[in-house]
Amino acid sequence: MSWLVLVLSGVLEAVWAVALSRSDGLTRLIPSAVFLVALAASMVGLAYAMRELPVGTSYAVWVGVGAALTVLYAMTTGAESASPVKLLLLAGIVGCVVGLKVVH
Repeated sequence: MSWLVLVLSGVLEAVWAVALSRSDGLTRLIPSAVFLVALAASMVGLAYAMRELPVGTSYAVWVGVGAALTVLYAMTTGAESASPVKLLLLAGIVGCVVGLKVVH
């Protein structure tokens, strides 16, 4: 259960990162509210997962999932360019996250 919560918290990390970008410095109400709710839920999920998982593994998975999804979202929306090298590097991040689960 902790792994599922951790991955979902990583997804919420991507949500709050995108919402923060769209909030224009927390000056727009809806994106700012999404940012705050997603941030709080992401942190609660991370804290829950850390009750059973090591802090280093938890943090690495949380950041890896959030970073990979944030970049993929940016590439999908055209906010960031996509290239085979970037996609290979993102696959490396995902592979490392999976590896942390496998060796746990």
